[in-house]
Amino acid sequence: MALVLACLWCIVANLLAMRPSRRNHWPEAMALIAAGVPILVWVAWAEGMWLGALFFVAGLSVLRWPVRHLGAWLVRTARRR
Repeated sequence: MALVLACLWCIVANLLAMRPSRRNHWPEAMALIAAGVPILVWVAWAEGMWLGALFFVAGLSVLRWPVRHLGAWLVRTARRR
């Protein structure tokens, strides 16, 4: 059941990415992150760490811009100290 939900999350994420957005998909990205984290934990717990890692990489590929902005923010924060 966890893998079915993970695959459904991937399909919804790709469908949301295909539609036009005036706010550059940020609300959709935050909703996908909020839904994806519990699904990731469930997949890793139910199916094992390898499939959990695979779903994590799939999520990173879909949500690459929020991850890129997080990385840039972390670098800026580290340079200030």
